[in-house]
Amino acid sequence: MSGVVHDRLPWASLLALAMAAFITILTETLPAGLLPQMAQGLAVSEGWIGQTVTVYALGSLLAAIPLTAATQGRCRRGLLLVALAGFVIANTLTALSSHYPLTLAARFLAGMAAGLLWALLAGYAARLVPEQQRGRAIAIAMLGTPLALSLGVPAGTWLGSLVGWRWCFGSMSVLALALMLWVRLGLPDFPGQPADRRLTLGAAFKVPGVWPVLLVVLTFVLAHNLLFTYIAPFLAAADLAERTDLALLVFGLASLLGIWIVGVLIDRHLRALTLISTLLFGLAVLTLNLAGTTSALVYAALAVWGLAFGGAATLFQTALAKAAGQAADIAQSMLVTTWNLAIAGGGLLGGVLLERLGVSAFAPVLLGLLGVTLVVVGRARRHGFPQQTGADGEGKTTREQAVER
Repeated sequence: MSGVVHDRLPWASLLALAMAAFITILTETLPAGLLPQMAQGLAVSEGWIGQTVTVYALGSLLAAIPLTAATQGRCRRGLLLVALAGFVIANTLTALSSHYPLTLAARFLAGMAAGLLWALLAGYAARLVPEQQRGRAIAIAMLGTPLALSLGVPAGTWLGSLVGWRWCFGSMSVLALALMLWVRLGLPDFPGQPADRRLTLGAAFKVPGVWPVLLVVLTFVLAHNLLFTYIAPFLAAADLAERTDLALLVFGLASLLGIWIVGVLIDRHLRALTLISTLLFGLAVLTLNLAGTTSALVYAALAVWGLAFGGAATLFQTALAKAAGQAADIAQSMLVTTWNLAIAGGGLLGGVLLERLGVSAFAPVLLGLLGVTLVVVGRARRHGFPQQTGADGEGKTTREQAVER
């Protein structure tokens, strides 16, 4: 079956991609909710189980670019099936393993599968629809991410308490197998890049608009992970240390609202939404810094932060897909790598700040990073985050980019 683009949104195909995102995020984060049980089952400390998340991220970081570059010529559906098969194998090994090193190897494999899948997802969604619907299509494909974080992880934790952690990972394998069947029968296929049109990593980076989007990903996501990783000290300063669960629930629900808003508006207002999200994030940081022990202000700041972050991945992936054009998949693999670097950087930088300067040092750093984000988005009005002025949502600058590329 060859890929055919229709004017009406192909909901079945886009929801299949959303399910792929759900499986990817849930596979990554399940150990966080199953820490004590996995530690007991594998006879290691909870700290060592925490490293299964680190190894997963490392697999994505190391594999995204080389795997995507090496498979540019492969058909997209077959490649998506390979990535999903990686999850089946990795989660099955995790469910059956009684040896910690084997579990780590399985988690690294899962991370590699995730790196490949994330590089495919936005480009696949974009090719399913006309140009003017690409942002909305990517938003639907990304819907699995907040659903996994807000609903999947708590549900997995609850299931683990009922039937054991191994059944949770086994269930993920069954879900991935079912999705493979859905993808094989329900998703249109698209060809890979012909040999004469494939771009190297360096050439893709030089496409106008690519590096500004990647820099925005680095600064915005680094700011997010600085705050998210070390939110507990902020809550402790507001006498809310015992309400971390409620705080994260507020953030998660607001994130769902954020991705819905972005999905509705992104095809006409990508640039404005990116600027507004950055400004809202900055407002949330300022409010958290000034809230003191006023819990209502803290929860309001968390809601504004969630609203700002919910659609961020969709905004960045859509901007990159539009800027990169034919180099979309290799550019998306660069985004995956940049995103994981920001995650790692947030943990490292935040640890240094907290240890040496305390929680009060976070706000200036966060606002500085968001300031850089605003400047880059503001200057990238021609390439990267173009001003859209046409009635169809595609402004003159977007058409000019297409001609120039």
